[in-house]
This record gives sequence, C-alpha cells and structure tokens, in this order.
Amino acid sequence: MSSTFAHVDKKISEIDYYIDRRQKKKERKASNRNRQESGLALRDIVPLTDTQQDVFSAYNSGYNAVLHGCAGTGKTFLSSYLAIRDIINKVEQKQKLIIVRSVVPTRDMGFLPGSIAEKSKVYEAPYQAIFTELFGRGDAYEVLKQRHKVQFTTTSFVRGQTWDDAIIIVDEFQNMSWQELNTIITRVGENSRIIFSGDGKQDDLTSTRYSTESGAAKFVKVLSQMDSFATVDFGPDDIVRSDFVKEYIQTCYKMGIYGG
Repeated sequence: MSSTFAHVDKKISEIDYYIDRRQKKKERKASNRNRQESGLALRDIVPLTDTQQDVFSAYNSGYNAVLHGCAGTGKTFLSSYLAIRDIINKVEQKQKLIIVRSVVPTRDMGFLPGSIAEKSKVYEAPYQAIFTELFGRGDAYEVLKQRHKVQFTTTSFVRGQTWDDAIIIVDEFQNMSWQELNTIITRVGENSRIIFSGDGKQDDLTSTRYSTESGAAKFVKVLSQMDSFATVDFGPDDIVRSDFVKEYIQTCYKMGIYGG
C-alpha cells in the first residue's frame, strides 16, 4: 500500500515540476515582452513650421483632422507621433493606432505572389521608417504591432469592423473612392478619433486605367461642415523632408505643373 502511495506522490511531484517549468517559461516570455516594450523610448517631437504647429494645436484641442498638402511636409509623421504618444500615455484610454491605406495605386496587387499579409507588407514600409525615427529602434513598428498597439489594414478589409478606443490614421486618402472613404469613416466607434492625411496633387486613382475617380474633394467638403473636424493645409514652404525636395516642389508650383 505504501509503495502505491509513494508512486502516486512521485507522479504528483513530476506533474508539479512540469507545471512549475511551464509557468516560469510563461513568466520569462511575459518579462521579455515587457522589457521589449519598455525599451521603446518615444522621442519628443516639436513642430518645425507654423503649419505643423497648427496640427499640434488642433489635435491637442481634441479635433479630428484633415491634413492636406504637398509631399514632405510631415503629415503622416506628425499624425503617427501624436497618436502613438497618446496611446503610450493612455490618454483618454486610447488602446491602439489603426493605420488604413488604400492599395489602389497598384490594383494589380491581387496578382502578386504571397499571402495578404505579404502583399500588404510593401505598403507598411513608410510606417516602419517613421517608427524607427520616432523610437530610434529599427524594430519599433513590429514590436508595437506584436503588442497590439499598432494595426495596419487596407481599404479592402475594413467593411464590417467597428473601431473603439482607437486613433485611426487614413493615409494617402486622395487614392480612395467616395465609397471607400464613406466606409472607413463609418467604422469609427466609441472613444475614437480619426485623421485623414493626403495630397490631392498626388492622386493615383483618377485615371482612365482604373475607370474611377478620387472621392477626396467631395469628402473634404463634407468634413469641413462638421464641427468635430479641423483642416490643416500644407504648402511648399512647409516642406521639411529635405532642401532638395523643397526646391523641386517650389519650382513646380511656380511653373504651375505640380501634380500635373
């Protein structure tokens, strides 16, 4: 009898041992994730132009926003900074940043090899670069995705979703149809904010090839009548990407050919 009990005690000890090992493994993984996230130090970004200051002022005043204007002015960069700043600091209990982008400029995407995630990866490259600059770490974007602080999606997959406790950035919105824009804005749920960023002069959608047109102009007219939205327009003098880009776009504006 005593031999039987000893055998049972041994089995129980073995089970406890493996449970303890498993628990410690989980704790180590959780600790590693926490260290990984805590190792992300967000840079303190300050506006470089008066127009960028307008973005900060509008955002900090609680407005949704339309940031419109030429390339290289920091529209997406500032949007990403302000959004992830609030998410990290848990301002108004915001939980995640959702980046929405159209893949319309290459409607041939469906013919590319790979899964949906692999096909979309190329469109995430600008945000990987932005988050690398914001945090000084090349893996910052991926770490925040793994921690469900950042989510990337395309206009093809937003129907039926509701975005609560989120900050949504709709990037390159000039490349979206009215129906796409209408679908996106009606996804906004409780305790969420939305920012539209784009440049009507870089409309890749309106062409004979795609037999459709951008809905941005009509959409912005609607938003301009909403008290919850602030519109900030960027001009060539607001370009901060480089002096070369600034010179080029300023010259195009003077010649009346920018976006032509």
